[in-house]
Amino acid sequence: MTLWDERVCALFRSQWRKTVTYWSVFFSFGLCIAFLGPTILDLRCQTHSTLQQITWVFFSQQLFLLVGSSVGGIFKRTLRLSLLALFTSTLTISLVFFLIPLCYDVPMLSIALAIAGLAMGVIDTVANLQLVKLYQKDSAIFLQALHSFIGLGALVSPLVADPFLADDSCIMAANATEANSSVNLEHIRSSLAGPGAALTNVSGYPLHTKGVADTQVSYAFWTMALINLPVPIAVLFLLSHERLLPCSRTSPRLLEQSPVAEPEQAHVGVFRCLDKLRARPPSFFLLQIVGGAILFITDGIIGSYAGFVYTYAVSPPLLMTHKTAGYLDSIFWAAITLSRLAFIYLSYRYPAPKLITLSLIGVVLIHGLLMIFYTSQIFLFIGTTVLGLCISSVFPSMLAFTEDALEYKGCATTVLVTSASSGEMLMQLLVGSVIQDHGSYSFMLCCTIASFTGFCLFLLFLYVRHRHKNVQDPSTDCTKDMDMKEIPVPAAGS
Repeated sequence: MTLWDERVCALFRSQWRKTVTYWSVFFSFGLCIAFLGPTILDLRCQTHSTLQQITWVFFSQQLFLLVGSSVGGIFKRTLRLSLLALFTSTLTISLVFFLIPLCYDVPMLSIALAIAGLAMGVIDTVANLQLVKLYQKDSAIFLQALHSFIGLGALVSPLVADPFLADDSCIMAANATEANSSVNLEHIRSSLAGPGAALTNVSGYPLHTKGVADTQVSYAFWTMALINLPVPIAVLFLLSHERLLPCSRTSPRLLEQSPVAEPEQAHVGVFRCLDKLRARPPSFFLLQIVGGAILFITDGIIGSYAGFVYTYAVSPPLLMTHKTAGYLDSIFWAAITLSRLAFIYLSYRYPAPKLITLSLIGVVLIHGLLMIFYTSQIFLFIGTTVLGLCISSVFPSMLAFTEDALEYKGCATTVLVTSASSGEMLMQLLVGSVIQDHGSYSFMLCCTIASFTGFCLFLLFLYVRHRHKNVQDPSTDCTKDMDMKEIPVPAAGS
């Protein structure tokens, strides 16, 4: 028995250039996700700002990532528009990495990271949309691989930055040595892992803001700019191969082997679909709303856990050492990446409802056990690993499952991606404020309540999907033909 049947292999062989390109752009996404936490103290020195001031750049990046996710859907009309959006976004990320060392105050740095966040949001929506349209009922397999590239980028970014980070205070000020010698910089870096953590864990650290900045973090950003540069080049090659570059207009496009809607026709199709939405049953919209709510919660749990597990571990009753607790975040992201690689095969062997159900049950159970064994340091490491293994596949599986329920009309992807981005930002802020008011134990309680709510919402999703299958009208399918036109038919013998 082979791991993959010939049909899936043939699909991949016919679309491998597009698929690998979409995977690579998520590497850029991962690079941007992970670099701020490790470099935030050096950026504070570069901008001569306080921790309270510099940590707002987290919020700037996350806010515009949400905006980019929301507007990314407008680029789905044609393949050319989607690829141009990906090329512009990935090239923008390299440019932002190059320009960050030239930002000497917080407003300039916030603008640079807002631009990077906008590019990340566009990448998130467009790459997911294109893979769903490309593979449709087989998209779950390739979406799992797509999201594993986030973990790869998130792994590379801190490794590149680490050799260039300051070992002590990087602002040389008079009488500053004694004041800063008692500050554990590794503890501060581990505490500031995300927007929620950054905005709630910045008190009590006496770091100087006046003096000469002595940091080499610029080399880290310039290195990341070069590492990311092959990604926009890969998108450019795909544009050239598909003859979609402006200079290729005189040549027949490869996509003309099968009919492709021109932009004007695509606009007509979109407006025709908007008119048809009035005839959709309520279950059509309810599926998108409930699916979005599930991803709001599950991606919110991922962001909150990564942002606050360190703070939870070093607080009573666990009281881990700073160095030991610092491994938790790395273990969590490693488990997520490995699990997504494993789910590439599992998504092929088992249906999405079964995988999502087992994943959400696992998330609920592990949070419950973490609350019961809240004094055990060993179980926190075990629970963190199992949680990463369970929750990692929910987003790609839920995205493919929702589009399947809507017969791949392309309607749900933008909603789900935007909902996930919203949850990752807003739940961190919510959980951070609860921890600040009620103590570190409330962190695990919040995650447990959220995971149970997510599981209940998935049961509701299954019920709505069942009702939708009974009432849906095939005559309302107005985008299926448009989406199929995006898939070139391989010539015989190719």
